[in-house]
Amino acid sequence: MDFKAFNSHLKRYKWLIILVPLVTVVVAYLLVKNLPDQYKSQAQISTGLIDQSKQVATTEQNLDYFKLSQQFSNIIEKIKMKKISSILSYHLILHDLENPGQSYKKYSPKLDSLSDPQRNELIALYKEKLQKKTVLTPVDNKGKYPLYDIVVSMGYDEKGIDKNLEINRNDGSDFINVTYTSNNPELSAFVVNTLTTEFIRNYTLDVGYNQNNSMVLLDSLLKTKEATMNAKNADLKQFKMQNGVINLDKQSEAVYSQISLNEERKAQAISAIQANSGAIRAIEARLRGKDPLAGGNVISQNREIVNLKNQLKVANDRYIDGGFKVADKKRVDSLTNLMSEKTAANSDQNITDPTVNKQNLIQQRSTLEIAMNQAKSSISAINRELAVLKGKYNSMVPFDAGIQNYERDADLATKDYMDALNRYNQTRTEQNIGLKLNIAQVGLIGTPEPSKKMVLTAAAGIGSFALCFMTVVLLFFLDRSIINAKQLTALTSLPVIGHLHYVNIIKSFKEIWGDGDAPEYKVFKNQLRTLRLDISSEMDRDSSRILGITSLGNGEGKSFISSSLAYAFAKTGKKVLLIGGESQAIENEKTKELTARGNFETFLIKREINANDLITVLNKNEDNTSLLEIQSLRNLRAGFDILRNEFDLIIIDIHSINEVNLAKEWLLFAEKTIAVFEYGKVLSDEEKELLPYLKEQKGFIGWVLNKMKADYKGKS
Repeated sequence: MDFKAFNSHLKRYKWLIILVPLVTVVVAYLLVKNLPDQYKSQAQISTGLIDQSKQVATTEQNLDYFKLSQQFSNIIEKIKMKKISSILSYHLILHDLENPGQSYKKYSPKLDSLSDPQRNELIALYKEKLQKKTVLTPVDNKGKYPLYDIVVSMGYDEKGIDKNLEINRNDGSDFINVTYTSNNPELSAFVVNTLTTEFIRNYTLDVGYNQNNSMVLLDSLLKTKEATMNAKNADLKQFKMQNGVINLDKQSEAVYSQISLNEERKAQAISAIQANSGAIRAIEARLRGKDPLAGGNVISQNREIVNLKNQLKVANDRYIDGGFKVADKKRVDSLTNLMSEKTAANSDQNITDPTVNKQNLIQQRSTLEIAMNQAKSSISAINRELAVLKGKYNSMVPFDAGIQNYERDADLATKDYMDALNRYNQTRTEQNIGLKLNIAQVGLIGTPEPSKKMVLTAAAGIGSFALCFMTVVLLFFLDRSIINAKQLTALTSLPVIGHLHYVNIIKSFKEIWGDGDAPEYKVFKNQLRTLRLDISSEMDRDSSRILGITSLGNGEGKSFISSSLAYAFAKTGKKVLLIGGESQAIENEKTKELTARGNFETFLIKREINANDLITVLNKNEDNTSLLEIQSLRNLRAGFDILRNEFDLIIIDIHSINEVNLAKEWLLFAEKTIAVFEYGKVLSDEEKELLPYLKEQKGFIGWVLNKMKADYKGKS
C-alpha cells in the first residue's frame, strides 16, 4: 500500500473523520443524559445436582458433566416457559391494580382510563387466570377487557420482561442465577423473587405429578410381570411332576457320564485284545523261526558240523592215499578251519539251554490267549450295558426339549419381573431423594448500577469514528484515480519525468515569472525549472530540437504546459518556436508587448518566418485539417528543417492521442515526446488501449503529472 497516498487521502477527509464523531458524541450525550438510574436484583436457585452435601452418601459420586449440563439447560428453559412468564405477568399486573399508590410503573393510558369498578373486575379476571395458570395470549383480548393488551401496555408481558431478564449458570456452579434490571429497585426484587418462587412451586408440582403417574404405571406393570412369572414357573413345575423329572440336567449328565465310562472300558478291552493278539503272533513266529533262544537253529548247526567232519575225513584219506599233495593239504586245512569256526559259533549261541526258552515262550502264549479270551468276553457285557444306558438317555431327549422351553419362558418372565422391580424401586428412591429445588438467595433491593451514560457516549463516539474511518479507508481502496508518479508508472509501465501543481488561470505567463510572492507561482516555477532541466538533458543527448507534447485525452493541460515550457526555455536565452500552445498571452521579453502569432499553414506555403523575439508562436489549423492534406510529407520535412535551423527549440502542442489520425501525423516530426496526465484522473479502458502507441515512440521521454493539489506550505 502507498502510505504517502493514503496519508494524503486521509488529509482530504480529515474534517469528516473529526466532525462526524464530535457531532455523534454531542447527540449521544443529549440523548442519554436524562436516562433514569438502573437497579439490578438477583436471586439464586440451588439445584443440588453438584452440591455433595445434598447427595445421598451411598450413591455413586461419578459426575456426568454432559448430563449435568443438559439438566441445567432444561431447568433454565423451563424457567423461560410461557406458563411461568404468564404467572409472573399476572402477579405484576395484580400488584399494580391492587396498590394504585404503590404501583411499580406509572399507569398506561389503557389502565388509567378505567374506573374503580372496572379495575376490580380486572383484578377478578386476572386472579381467575392466575389460579388456573393459563398462558396469557392475544386471544385474551376477545373478552370484555383486552387483558393481553393491558399487560403489554404496562411492559409486563413476556417480551417486555425478557428484555431486562437474565437467567444463567456460572460454569461449575450448583446455582442458577435469575437477574432483573429496571428503573425501580422494588420491581427488580419483586420480579426475581416471584419468578423463582413460582417456578419452584410449579416445578415441584409437575415433578411430583409425573412421578406419581410413573409409580402407578410401574406398579401396574410390576403386578403384570409378577403374575406372568408365577404362571411360567407353575407350568415348569407341572411339566416336571407329570414326567417324573426332578432335575433333568443332572440326570442326563449322570447317564451320559456312565455311557462315556463304558465306552472307555470297551475301548480298553479292544485295545487289550489287539495287543495280546499281536504278542501271540510274535511268539509263534519265534517258535517257528530260527531264533537261537527258542532252539530252532541248533539241529541245523549240528548237521553242518557233522557234514564238515565227514568231508574232513574224506579229505584226509585222499591226502594220505594221494601221496600228500599240496592241493589236498590246503583242502584239509580249509575244512579244519571252517569246522572250528562253526563249532565255536555254536558254543557262543547256545550258552543257555534252548529247550528251557522254548518252554517259556509256550507258557507266555497260553497266558496271552487266556487274557485275550477274557477281554472278548467283557466286550459283550459292556455292549449290553451301553445299550441299556443309551436307551435311557434317548428317552430323556423329548423331555429335554420341552423342559428347556418351559425353563426359558420362566427365566425370561423372572428377568422381566426383576427389571420392573428395579425400575419401581429406583423411581421410588428418586421420588424420595430426587432433585429438590430451593431458593438459596432471595432478590434484594439494591443500589443504582454504575451509570452507563459516559460509556454509551464514548461508544457512540468510537463507533462513529470507526465507521467514518473505515468508510474513508474503503473509499481509498475503491478509488482508482491516479494521484502520484508511482501509481502512474505502475499502471502504464512508462516513466514519469516530473509533476506540476495546479495554478489559477492567469492573463499572461509574466505573472508566474515576475517578482510576485504568490506561493503557488513559486512552487510551480521551481517544478517547471526541474522539468526543463530533465527535458534539456534528454534532448542534448542526440541534439534533438523538436519536442512534442501530447496527452491521452482532452483537458489535461498539455497546451498550458507547452506554453509554460516555451516561456521557461526562453528564460535560458534559447530561441523557441511554439506551435499551438495556450491561448493566454505571451509577452515579448524585449518590448514587453504581446508576442505576435503567425499561422503554421502560412509558413508551410511561404516558407518565411519572423523570429524577432525569443518566443515565436505559430497557431495550428483550427479546423483540424490533416497536415498531409496540406503538404506532402517531403515538403513538411523540408519545412521543419528550415525551422530547426532558425530556432534552438521547437515545441509542438500535439493533439491528444484519442485523436489518433492527427496525433500520429504531428508525432512523425517530433524528435522527443512527453505526455501530460491529469492528477486524480482514472485511467479508462479506452485510454489503456492507447498506451501501446506511446510505448512505440522511440523518442518518448515520459509522463508529466499535471494539476497536482498542494497546500503550499513546503509539502505537496
